[in-house]
Amino acid sequence: MTEIIGILGGGQLGRMLSVAAAQLGIKTHIYEPAANPPAQDVAAKVFTAAYDNNEALKEFANSVDVITYEFENIPAKTLEILEKITPVLPEKIALATSQDRAVEKRFLQKLGLSVAPFAEVNSLKDLNAAFAAFGTSAILKTRRFGYDGKGQVKITAPGQTEDAFISLNGAPAILEGFVDFEREISVIAARNKHGKVSCFDPGENIHRDGILYSTTVPANLSHTMETDAILLAARILNALDYVGVMGVELFVTKGGLVVNEIAPRVHNSGHWTQDACLIDQFQQHIRAICGWPLGDGMRHSNATMVNLIGEDVSHLNKNDGTGIHLYGKKDIKPGRKMGHYNRISPKTA
Repeated sequence: MTEIIGILGGGQLGRMLSVAAAQLGIKTHIYEPAANPPAQDVAAKVFTAAYDNNEALKEFANSVDVITYEFENIPAKTLEILEKITPVLPEKIALATSQDRAVEKRFLQKLGLSVAPFAEVNSLKDLNAAFAAFGTSAILKTRRFGYDGKGQVKITAPGQTEDAFISLNGAPAILEGFVDFEREISVIAARNKHGKVSCFDPGENIHRDGILYSTTVPANLSHTMETDAILLAARILNALDYVGVMGVELFVTKGGLVVNEIAPRVHNSGHWTQDACLIDQFQQHIRAICGWPLGDGMRHSNATMVNLIGEDVSHLNKNDGTGIHLYGKKDIKPGRKMGHYNRISPKTA
């Protein structure tokens, strides 16, 4: 029986996972290098220590029954220490796959899935050759540690390659060719240790400045495309023998679905489930890692989730009938996710 869950990372996802665990009578312990994380307000205990602090990691692992994580940029050595003491779910193969964009794309290709054209870039020569081969707009991205538009730069002409390469400070990178897509969608999928998979309805995403702005459900998809997206997500989870919730981002193109990226955790584009489903993505994740049966993620309402970025939170109308979710962050900064709201309406499709 799971009594205490350990969560690596104390941001808003760790906070919402802790709330979901509490609703099921389960406590959480947070491990977070930074002081005063958002999750500390709702967790039973917080360990404030670096990810290379072996003694703190061991104390943390011994205090919980199972360990999960709220973000994917966790050092491999950290997981090696923890998993010797306490199970870590999802297992590290999912992290290792998603932490490196080149590894992730090769994994997806081996499954027979479509990805954007890409080339590994370790030198300016590599970049120039790749950009010449793509022959159109492309995006140079660090292979590791990029999120919310960070660690990437768009290139539209050969004369921009040198400045783009310098801007990444020598980090290993990939160049992604342009994908002519109609819209971006995401599937929030869950799998338990018995191989049972449950997917929420695909949501349609809009980004601003590289950061997710909104997700709307139902997405503008044909029934066939919706089914394909769900089956594709399930294939990825099964291939990784995955346990937990994963976000799968997809481009909808005239030629079919192209996988943009996977995130081995609860996902920003799944926040709409908090107000439009009986079982949301956070409870679904807790159920999966604790060995419970997965819940019914059926949507009872249409929904639009909108992120509150930076000063957006200061202008929030608290009386307009939306479901408001604030993260308890004290400092407002440009580009910082301060919360989100969900607006629901009667289900039409």
